[in-house]
Amino acid sequence: MEYGSHIRENGVAFSVYAPNAKSVCVTGDFCGWDAGVALSRGKDGDWSGTVPNAGRGDCYKYRVLGCDGVWRYKADPCARASQLRPGSASVVWESGFVWEDEAWMQSRRAFGQPLNIYELHAPSWKMHPEGSFYTWDELGTELIPYLRDMGYTHMELLPVMEHPLDASWGYQTTGFFAATARMGEPDGLKRLINAAHRAGIGVILDWVPGHFCRDEQGLGRFDGTPLYEGGDHPQWGTYTFDFSKAHVRRFLTDSALYWLSEFHADGLRVDGVSSMLYLNFGLDEHDPRRRRNAHGGEEDEDAVDFLRCLNVTVSAACPGAMMIAEESSAWPLVTAPPESGGLGFHYKWDMGWMNDTLKYCETDFPYRPGCHSLLNFSMVYAFSENFILPLSHDEVVHGKKSLIGRMPGDWWRQFAGLRLLWLYALTHPGGKLSFMGSEFGQFIEWREYESLEWFLLSYPTHAGVQRFFRDANRLFLREKALWEQDHGWEGFQWLDADDAHQSVLAYRRIAGDGEELMVVLHFSPDECIYRLGVPLTGEYEELLSSDDPLYGGSGKLHKGRLLSETIPAQGMAQSLVLNLPPVGGLVLKCTAPAEEADGGKTNTA
Repeated sequence: MEYGSHIRENGVAFSVYAPNAKSVCVTGDFCGWDAGVALSRGKDGDWSGTVPNAGRGDCYKYRVLGCDGVWRYKADPCARASQLRPGSASVVWESGFVWEDEAWMQSRRAFGQPLNIYELHAPSWKMHPEGSFYTWDELGTELIPYLRDMGYTHMELLPVMEHPLDASWGYQTTGFFAATARMGEPDGLKRLINAAHRAGIGVILDWVPGHFCRDEQGLGRFDGTPLYEGGDHPQWGTYTFDFSKAHVRRFLTDSALYWLSEFHADGLRVDGVSSMLYLNFGLDEHDPRRRRNAHGGEEDEDAVDFLRCLNVTVSAACPGAMMIAEESSAWPLVTAPPESGGLGFHYKWDMGWMNDTLKYCETDFPYRPGCHSLLNFSMVYAFSENFILPLSHDEVVHGKKSLIGRMPGDWWRQFAGLRLLWLYALTHPGGKLSFMGSEFGQFIEWREYESLEWFLLSYPTHAGVQRFFRDANRLFLREKALWEQDHGWEGFQWLDADDAHQSVLAYRRIAGDGEELMVVLHFSPDECIYRLGVPLTGEYEELLSSDDPLYGGSGKLHKGRLLSETIPAQGMAQSLVLNLPPVGGLVLKCTAPAEEADGGKTNTA
C-alpha cells in the first residue's frame, strides 16, 4: 500500500495506516472541513479512499476514531507537503520538478573524496531586512556561490522536515516526508539541491529517527494506541519510536529513502544515535523507568537491528549516499559493516575530539601546558572509526558562547585562536564540519530567530578571518595529503606530539602517492624558535600561515624558500629552523626535493 495522498485521474487517493482505529475519514478544503469522506478499512490495517473533487494544494487531515472512543484530527504521516505553521494540516502535493544533476549523481562517492561540510540552519542563514525567511530559491542564489567561493565541499542542512516549533530547529519532527513550508514549496528545496549539485556542492540532510514531538496532529496515539511510540524521551519531552514494530521500521526506512531518492540528498546525518542505542539514555541510575534487555544489558537490540538494516538498505538503494551517525558514546564499530558486527554507518561524529579541543581552546594561555594531552589524545583512537570532526551548531548555543567567544585573551588573540583552531581541524585526520557564522567570527551565539550578523564583514578583523577560512579551505581541496588517507596511519605521522612546554604540535600528512605536507601549530602567545624534523632534503615553502597580515595576523612569515639542514630532529635526518608565530600555525611543503633523508621513514606511528 502506498500511503499518503496521490493525485489520480479520478481525484486524490488517500491512504493511511491505523490498524486499531474504529473509523477514519479525510476532511479538508475540498469539503469545507466538515465531517469528511469516510475511508474504507483494508485487511492490513490501512484505510483508503478517493475524493473526486480534491486536488493539488488542498489542505487536509484525517479524522480518526481511536479504539479508545476518542476522535482525533491527525496530519498525514506520509504527506509530501504541509501547511505553513501555525497551521498543521497536510497538503496534497505532486512534484513537477525535472532533475538536471545526472553527472553529479553518477560520480558522487561516500569515500575517497575531500569532506569539508558547512552546517547551516536554512531559515536563519540570511533573512530579509524585515525578518521574513528567504525562499529556497533566494537562499540558493546567495548560498551556493558563497560555498563555492569559500571552498566547502558539502552543505549540511539542519532538519528541513516539517516541524511546528521554530525553536526546535527542526529536531522535533511532525512531517517525516514533508519539507517545511517555511521557505516555500517542496520543489523549491529540490531546485536548491539541483543547483548545488550542478555547482559541485553536495547536500547532507539532518534526519531525526530517534524521537518525535507530542503535538496533537502528530504520530502520538495515532489510532488510540501507542502505534509509533515506544515511550517517553526523558530529556527532550518527546516520544521515542518503538523499533520492535515492523511498521515503525518500514515507516522510518521509507522516510530515509525518500529524502535520498526523491530529493537526491547525498547523505543523512542521523541525529541522536546514542539515544536510540541505549534503553536508558538520559535516565539516571536510580530512575524507576530504567529497563534491561532480554540479556540483562542496556542496549536496545531492536534499535541496533534497525540501524544495521537501514544502512544496508541505503547502501544498496542509493549508491554513493553517506550515512553519518551523531553518536557520542563509546559504542564500538559504528562505522564497521554489519557483517563484521558494526552498525554500518559510513562516518561518525568525533565528539571526543570536539570536546577535548574546545576545552583546550578555552583554557587561558599560562595553563595550556598542563592540558596538552587534550590536543594529542585524539590520535590514540583517530582510526578506530571513520570520523568527522564537528564544530557544530550545538557548540554555539545555550550559553556555550560562539567559537571565537570561547577563545581567551584580548581581541587579537581571540581572532588568532579561531584561525588556529580551524587550521588544526583542517589538517587533523577526519572529515570536517563547521557551523555557519564561525567562518567570519560571529561573537554572539547563534539564534534561530534572526539572521547571521553579516554586517561584521565590514570590519577588517572579521573579513580577515573569513579570508583565512576561504584560503585554508582551498588549500585543503588542493592538497590531497590532507584528505586522501584520512582513516589510517599511512596518512599521518607525528613529528612532535609532546611539546607541552611550548604548546606545539607538529605532524606530517601524506597522500597515497607519497606527496606530503608538514604542519606546525603553536598554541602559545609567545614567539618561539623551533627546529622541525623533515623527511626530505631540499627546499621547503610555507603554503599557508594563519599569522599572515592578510588574515589579521602579526606577519611572522617564512618568505621565500627554506633550505633543510643536515641536523637530525624528531627522528628525521634533516630539519628546518622556524620562527613560530604567536597563536598561529603553518603548513609547509617540500617544493624542490634533492633526495629522501635517511631517517625519513622512521617513527611512523
